[in-house]
Amino acid sequence: MSTEARAAGAAPDAPASPATPEAGGARRVLWMSTIAFTLMFAVWLMFGILGVPIQKELELTDPQLAWISAVAVLNGSMWRLPAGMLTDRIGGRVVTIAMLLLTAIPCFFLTHATTYGALLVLAFLVGFAGNLFSVGIAWNSAWQPKERQGFALGVFGAGNVGASVTKLLLVLVPTIIAGTAGHVYFGIFKGGWRIFPSIYTVALVVVAILTFLVVPRKDHVAGAGKPMAEMLAPLKHIRVWRFSLYYAAVFGAYVALSAWLPKYYVDNFDIPLKTAALLTATFIFPASLLRPVGGWFSDRFGARRVMYWTFAAMLGSTALLMMPNGHLVIHHADGTETSHLAYNLGLVPFAIIVFVLGCAMGIGKAAVYKHIPEYFPGNVGSVGGLVGMFGGLGGFVLPPLFAYTKQWSGFPTSTFFVLFLLTLACTVWMHWTVVHMLHEKSPELARELEKPTASAPAPAN
Repeated sequence: MSTEARAAGAAPDAPASPATPEAGGARRVLWMSTIAFTLMFAVWLMFGILGVPIQKELELTDPQLAWISAVAVLNGSMWRLPAGMLTDRIGGRVVTIAMLLLTAIPCFFLTHATTYGALLVLAFLVGFAGNLFSVGIAWNSAWQPKERQGFALGVFGAGNVGASVTKLLLVLVPTIIAGTAGHVYFGIFKGGWRIFPSIYTVALVVVAILTFLVVPRKDHVAGAGKPMAEMLAPLKHIRVWRFSLYYAAVFGAYVALSAWLPKYYVDNFDIPLKTAALLTATFIFPASLLRPVGGWFSDRFGARRVMYWTFAAMLGSTALLMMPNGHLVIHHADGTETSHLAYNLGLVPFAIIVFVLGCAMGIGKAAVYKHIPEYFPGNVGSVGGLVGMFGGLGGFVLPPLFAYTKQWSGFPTSTFFVLFLLTLACTVWMHWTVVHMLHEKSPELARELEKPTASAPAPAN
């Protein structure tokens, strides 16, 4: 240490500040957390595509099958708040390794499930994997400098692409299930659809070991020693709940559509499941991989402006998708009929608009989380955990809403009417907040804009 530094009173062994982390350690945390999150996301949502062979083997009804995916999504959402807070207190390295190993246990036993009851319990336990999201958000926020947080959190969030891993394996290797049925590997791993949880079990243990070896041993801990009441204090702010609603729209809807679209394509466009899975991937990829772009946009242009862009694109795309195919028939007084406003959205334009919707969601997910370290830099774990929890719960609640609105209206496109209303609510609330803030910050400007001009003519008697 230099004489000048000693004279200035600098601590000789002071750790790097979370605001200016050591670049190499920050990169290792970012890439290992992203790899872990991608794997855990694949584990969390694997039942969306494995449901077909599971239903066939166990002879399940459609409601029984739906509950398998639902309980996994539920458990992957409900612990995000405590997981984020725990990360703030003890560091992301320990929590990430523990969660990877804990998820591997029910994932292994899933390979031996032979009854619906056992499958339901194990699906719930495996769903715990989804909670790693709030861990990674808090962990990376503690390591990344403020000017790069949006991009870094976007890169981490791109791990959402894990939702397509199982789907793509079935598309690229269509015989992976049929070709392994009845086989037992190493005396413990069964084949058939169980080959996926078998592969994931091994991968979870391997990634846990790599995380232990690669990331820095000395972790940045944003909330070490902070009282629980202080960590929960930001949750009193209405802003936190507003961010939660935003995330339900951009992430909860993403999770819901990831599971809902394959069946939607099959039912409404009469295409094979393999093709439906591939088309669903064209929604999942932009909704996941564009998160870094959304983070970069948020760093450069501001998160609120990016949210306006996001909601505008989502409103436009869902407005087109929610329109039912058909035309209006007008009965005239002379008994004749004429057709007007014919509307028919084919497979190709439908897939293109869904792709645009995925792009908007991918960018918007990063923009929502860019807000959190800016407004609550010392409580990213608790705030990010709550926002993530509501986003995940949106993925649990929206599919039943899709089903009930379709049953009530008779229109399959009512799925997108639900998303249109949710996005509209977010847009109105955000814009009202912005206008209200402008009035508070610049009341004299508001009065100037609202008062009549001196040259205005007097009203007529």
